[in-house]
Amino acid sequence: MIRAAIVGLGWWGKHMIRRMADSDGLRIVVALDTSPAQEAFAAEHGVRFTTDWDEVLGDPAIDAVILCTPHSLHTAQVERVAKAGKHVFCEKPLALSRADAEHSVAVCRAAGVKLGIGHERRYEPAMMEIKRLVQSGALGTISHVEANFSHDKLAAVPKTDWRASPVDAPAAGMTAMGIHLTDAFLDIFGPIREVYAITASRASERANGDVVSVHTRFASGATGYLNAILVTPLYIGITVFGTEAWVEARNHTHPDTPGPTTLTIQHKDGRREVTEYEWTDTVRANLEAFARGIETGAPYVFTDEQKVDNIAVLEAICRSVATNAPVPVTAAHPPLAATA
Repeated sequence: MIRAAIVGLGWWGKHMIRRMADSDGLRIVVALDTSPAQEAFAAEHGVRFTTDWDEVLGDPAIDAVILCTPHSLHTAQVERVAKAGKHVFCEKPLALSRADAEHSVAVCRAAGVKLGIGHERRYEPAMMEIKRLVQSGALGTISHVEANFSHDKLAAVPKTDWRASPVDAPAAGMTAMGIHLTDAFLDIFGPIREVYAITASRASERANGDVVSVHTRFASGATGYLNAILVTPLYIGITVFGTEAWVEARNHTHPDTPGPTTLTIQHKDGRREVTEYEWTDTVRANLEAFARGIETGAPYVFTDEQKVDNIAVLEAICRSVATNAPVPVTAAHPPLAATA
């Protein structure tokens, strides 16, 4: 059993505590937040509460620290935790620049600790099946992928909140939802070499906008498109187009809420297959996989190369929004690819 502290008791930090309450792999035993008002929630869930970083980092009974904090704080916090000799699980995005992502990977390697990342959508059964179909060649030559992760859960965030800040959450919904899609793109289709992105403000006063649309070009030559809207009812889906078939997954609920996902495969010969996948607790699956990696050395599905590459894509998207032009994405340095 990995004993963990969690830093940040916002919406997602609280969700993690609820989901991991009866886990046999990782148990959250301490919560750290700057607001003493959060102590009541921690007490309700049997979690010790503190506002003191030193109490967490100096506790030998704590094996790992989970960061659910504003994005611009991640790099310094990852370093602080790693240098204390504790494993780090960082909510997405790992960083806001490629250089900072590389730094976080490097400090965790130097300290000999694991670096987990909060891209739980890789553990969705439908996403795993799409990856299998793509990589087995069952869809033929891949031409294009389109993905959408949109909802209005954050529509009422005050314009002064860090989630609405162009510094902490640049490019509208990229850091909240779009970053999950670029992670999936990298996992299933490989490196992204160019992006062209635009944002818009349609129904909110958020300084960072409420719509982001991104075109991508993969190293393979295939193209992609992703969209994230912060002011519309839930819509989550991904469609992959190949020369032999296309496949589409449509989620009926947000990943934090039980509900099915429908997977449709349309074959060139006219056959259509439809499969319904039941909800999987992907937050728990990701944290428990992270814990297994700590305890047994089991492989973790996220490579260090992918962790850095996803932030390189995010950085390029932000630059594209600012310049209204296509921006190339620099691949991770070769040494990163050698270690998972």
